[in-house]
Amino acid sequence: MPTTTSTPLPTLIFIPGAWHLPTCYTKLITYLQTHHPTLNCTTITLPSTTGDPSATFKDDLSAARAAITHETLHHGRNVVLIAHSYGGMVANSAIKGFTSPQTPTSGTIIGLILIASGFTLTGFSFMDPFLGHPPPSWRANHTTGFAELVTSPRELFYHDLPEEEARYWVSQLRPQSLKALFEGGEFSYAGWKDVPCWYIGTEGDRGLPVLMQRWGVGIARGMCPPGWSVVYREVVGASHSVFLSRVEVMGGLVWEAVGGFLGRKDLEFEGDGTRKGVDGYWESQGVVVPEADVWRVSTWFRIARKYIPKMILLPTSYYIHISGMIGKYPIPGQFFLPKKPK
Repeated sequence: MPTTTSTPLPTLIFIPGAWHLPTCYTKLITYLQTHHPTLNCTTITLPSTTGDPSATFKDDLSAARAAITHETLHHGRNVVLIAHSYGGMVANSAIKGFTSPQTPTSGTIIGLILIASGFTLTGFSFMDPFLGHPPPSWRANHTTGFAELVTSPRELFYHDLPEEEARYWVSQLRPQSLKALFEGGEFSYAGWKDVPCWYIGTEGDRGLPVLMQRWGVGIARGMCPPGWSVVYREVVGASHSVFLSRVEVMGGLVWEAVGGFLGRKDLEFEGDGTRKGVDGYWESQGVVVPEADVWRVSTWFRIARKYIPKMILLPTSYYIHISGMIGKYPIPGQFFLPKKPK
């Protein structure tokens, strides 16, 4: 793609996480469009957050793909996906089939920005990596069909917001369908391998600990195709909902990422890349992202030993007896592990 200032800006499609409405992105979108009036932004409402316990991951995926089709095929625009938490799985999976033009005039997905999220593996549902056991912050209510928060939402999502604003956003949370979290692995896709990817970590996150986020980035980097990588930035002290509490920092990071996807130097952040400064975040060179090889058993043993007991409180047998775990998860035929590169 030409690296000139005449390169059209892509449409930014924002995908929220579980329990959240797309209005959670309003502050960030307003900031971006105030500084860049020609920037086109759109948001997705996830069907799994509309109060319907029968809503599935496939429904969420279809909503995202419909918005992408509208921009790329009907308007001929390129797209950058920006996704938070569970929404990252929707975004990753929605990338499939949109990395090359469908017609001579259609656009494509040119980049992915993940915020306190994860790197989807093809064939896995959202809860498969947790062996089907919810973390301590929520429980599965199979009577209602919803995921119920048992931890204070303010502490989980908004601890760095002023009290009144945090109360408002807590009031905006919606029921989250269990089916979307536990089912749908057959529709999931590792789209982060297909397009340039940025990951924005949240250092003060009380929902997804930052060490887990760094491990995820390390594993993803180990699985990237040759010449491919994941750019990592980490917002200092930020909560899980960094797009609400650190709007200016997030606006700068999104703009920098878009510049990177377009190859436009005029859009890129100018910094030394190694220090924590007035911008309030570390560049990836300033944060230790553990090197992790998904093909090494030791990688998974270290992760399990250090984080699984704290995150999901599984019985010992689940994270010690690796062979038994592999025998149970995933469902045979659901997940196909790619061959290790030679």
